[in-house]
Amino acid sequence: MITTVDGEQISKLIDESAEGLKLELDSYKEKVLQAIVADTSVEKAADLLIKRALENIDEANPDWTFFAARIYLHTLYQNAGANRGYETGKKYGDFFALLQTLTKEGIYTEMLLEKYSKEEIDHFASFIDPERDRLFTYLGIYTLATRYLATDHEKNTYELPQERWMVIAMHLMQDEDRAKRTDYVLEAYWALSNLYMTVATPTLNNAGKTHGQLSSCFIETVDDSLQSIYDSNTDIAKLSKNGGGIGVYMGKIRSRGSSIKGFKGMSSGVVPWIKQLNNTAVSVDQLGTRKGAIAIYLDVWHQDIEAFLDLKLNNGDDRMRAHDIFTGVCLPDYFMEKVDERGDWYLFDPHEVRQVMGYSLEDFYDEENGDGTWRRKYQECVANEQLTKKKVPAIAIMKRIMKSQLESGTPFMFYRDEVNRKNSNPHNGMIYCSNLCTEITQNQSPTQFVEEFIENENTIVKKYQPGDFVVCNLSSINLGRAVPADVLERLIPIQVRMLDNVIDINTLPILQTQLTNQKYRAIGLGTFGWHHLLALKGIAWETEEAVSYADELYEKIAYLAIQASAELSKEKGSYPTFKGSRWETGEYFTTRGYTSDAWKELQDTVQETGIRNSYLLAVAPNSSTAMIAGSTASIDPVFKPFYEEKKDFKIPTTAPDMDHHTYNVYRKSAYILDQRWSVAQNAARQRHVDQSISFNFYVPHNIRASILLDLHLQAWRQGLKTTYYVRSTANDVEECEWCQS
Repeated sequence: MITTVDGEQISKLIDESAEGLKLELDSYKEKVLQAIVADTSVEKAADLLIKRALENIDEANPDWTFFAARIYLHTLYQNAGANRGYETGKKYGDFFALLQTLTKEGIYTEMLLEKYSKEEIDHFASFIDPERDRLFTYLGIYTLATRYLATDHEKNTYELPQERWMVIAMHLMQDEDRAKRTDYVLEAYWALSNLYMTVATPTLNNAGKTHGQLSSCFIETVDDSLQSIYDSNTDIAKLSKNGGGIGVYMGKIRSRGSSIKGFKGMSSGVVPWIKQLNNTAVSVDQLGTRKGAIAIYLDVWHQDIEAFLDLKLNNGDDRMRAHDIFTGVCLPDYFMEKVDERGDWYLFDPHEVRQVMGYSLEDFYDEENGDGTWRRKYQECVANEQLTKKKVPAIAIMKRIMKSQLESGTPFMFYRDEVNRKNSNPHNGMIYCSNLCTEITQNQSPTQFVEEFIENENTIVKKYQPGDFVVCNLSSINLGRAVPADVLERLIPIQVRMLDNVIDINTLPILQTQLTNQKYRAIGLGTFGWHHLLALKGIAWETEEAVSYADELYEKIAYLAIQASAELSKEKGSYPTFKGSRWETGEYFTTRGYTSDAWKELQDTVQETGIRNSYLLAVAPNSSTAMIAGSTASIDPVFKPFYEEKKDFKIPTTAPDMDHHTYNVYRKSAYILDQRWSVAQNAARQRHVDQSISFNFYVPHNIRASILLDLHLQAWRQGLKTTYYVRSTANDVEECEWCQS
């Protein structure tokens, strides 16, 4: 440990931190040594070393980020050693002692010491590899250390990066068969510590600790009753408190001017209830770290859709605005056809439809492209003179959608017919909307209040019929590391096992979510680092080669994930509602055109022995975990080859593995890349992703409306299930050719 400002010792630290990196050290070393010795402050020495290193980062000098990361790690080792009482030359101290200390402090759950013996823990400690800390960029280690590593209650450094990976591995494997548990823990540690994959942020933060749940997102379906609306608000508040993002389907709620108990014109519609959820998002924050995150979805035929589309605008009546929620619109094929042909569209009150027609429009979908039950029911509603309806040009609704998107980024788009056509479990429900980040599509239904009564004179009992309250259990493959290392066959089975175990270990605050989790055992295995991987392979974004590679790679990932879940089913059993699913009938495979011998063999296996998880793949945004792993976010392009990431301060960052080989693939910013190629790539991978993909459009703010419309039409025609934000620049993009033609 450096206890005094010693130029020779600091020079040695600089040399060690620069080992294996391409850096010009002479000028740097001279400047920092002069500044440090003049300052004579030991505490500021590391900060100055990092600050000067970060100033050197640009497209030509990307390795300075690893140098800065190693200096930062050095301070972490020093602080951990001082707090835990060991010599920091070893970098890592006694792992078992760490577990004892933080368990006693109430930071770690007692389960770790109860379920694992000291001998097992010492064995795991022998596999902790400090060298793998050198994989971190500065942004990666800074993000991990300041947000996720376990500290004591005074925020003092205790846990180090490799210990976080090992604790996560131990936590997720705690209930495995003891004969194989050690191997599973070490496989999970191998996957995490090599940054071949990441777990979702709640798992990264909360695994092994006493508080917080492990799942990322939830989807609630609100029924058309006061009881359901207020019960849902309470449930959403509980989930928000525990760090969950929530998607909320409100398409069943009656519109403004609808009747209540037969009295016409009494309903205020969905907007007041949305404003109530907006207040919940603001007031029930996630332990003070960020506001609650809620996305609300509404059908494009709902009579309140126009007011809904104006919720995020910055002008107009603020009493009709909700600035802190996100919006999503549920779109049938028939609406998109009417937009394309500039036809008329009709808006209905869902309550009146139920009363007059005896069914709910949202409970149907078109089974075929261009034909199906939903449009026939809709046409019946249009033809029925008893129904109140409003006729508007379909393109007028679409213009309002695009206006809101360019101003606020939302609404998200949810193509409900394609989602339900590709649903693996249509025998057991309907998918009405997606989640906060548009990658989850699973069966939904509202929880129904049954009765309330007094029991034993002084106990009030409320009974509910639970609905399907969707839970997203996520983790992601780091394509930029796992594919070049050729480890997918080894990685995906352990990743599926980890995700499946989250379902049983998780502590969820809402009982319906626990029941839904067990019923479907749904997971969301995703990816990040797509642009990183293209750069390493020298494949330009705007090419057929990139589209073909997306098709090929995601087919392989889908095959390995299904195979892993099928093997897990042989060991632990299928999910409870497997019988009658498209997995069981084989339709899942035939509708996707999986006809090779390998696929046919896997189909036979699934049909005969089952599959552990009803839903398997979902590509989330995962920007935070991608930062930690030093790769590019999700399936997105990089903003620029060199940019400044705004954390607590601006951190200069280059695209990963930036050099003269990769620069050409990175050189176009996200806003200049032709988004039509992005849609084509996503369409190719969507065939293999049984749920959906968080897919952003990157456009200049002055994009022609006709071009943005064409992007949406292309996304719909090519079979995308959802699209996420329309991210527009604040400034003109002079080089953008595609967005003007």
